[in-house]
Amino acid sequence: MIDVQSQADYRNIEIDKVGVKDIRYPVTVMDKNSGVQNTVASINMYVNVPREFKGTHMSRFIEILNEFHGHLDIREFSSVLKALQEHLRAESAHMEINFPYFIRKLSPVTGSPGLMEYRCRIAGSLDREIGYDLVVEVNVPITTVCPCSKEVSDHGAHNQRGMVRLAVRFKHFIWIEDLIELVERSASCDVYSVLKRPDEKYVTEYAYDNPKFVEDVVRDVAFELKSDPNVSWFLVDVENFESIHNHSAYAFIERRK
Repeated sequence: MIDVQSQADYRNIEIDKVGVKDIRYPVTVMDKNSGVQNTVASINMYVNVPREFKGTHMSRFIEILNEFHGHLDIREFSSVLKALQEHLRAESAHMEINFPYFIRKLSPVTGSPGLMEYRCRIAGSLDREIGYDLVVEVNVPITTVCPCSKEVSDHGAHNQRGMVRLAVRFKHFIWIEDLIELVERSASCDVYSVLKRPDEKYVTEYAYDNPKFVEDVVRDVAFELKSDPNVSWFLVDVENFESIHNHSAYAFIERRK
């Protein structure tokens, strides 16, 4: 049969990324406490298309993914990308995996257990000239109390839930749990899935005694990462879903070390 994708294209323009998006697929994630955690990811896979070819072979992305079924985790990223390069005759290959990650978390006073969900992302690329690149990202819900509100108010202070996005490049393996813990200790207080009344009293008072602007949170996270020799690059941003304003507060830092 005629291979239309491999036919010549007259426009002489290379395409940076061509592929498939939003593949729902089971993956294995390294779990610091349990060894591994099985979850379901949304996967994007791409390659470049040279100027001389009309297109790529979309079915081969799924075939390659199926070759790694059962052991698709961070340790296999480079192998998957290499297979994409070879089978699709590409100079560069890219894969992004977005998945929910769950951590069993005890409430601070009563020790009530609950599962906290964190949205995570692993993005890798392999280029024949640039080499291999890998980024791990976590999205962590937090609580913040406004320092200004606490300072000017006679009774209480407004608080809100926020979201911290932290992405890192690293030299050696890094645990998702360690990134999440770094973010949570930079907030006014953690967010929990289960809180009894003694726990609610504790987190409310703890957050009140530890007020943070978005600027404080983003700087506290960056301050720790700057001194971590394992981290070569990081991006951190914080969005507070303000409780007394009709807008969010936002802060962003990106650094290459």
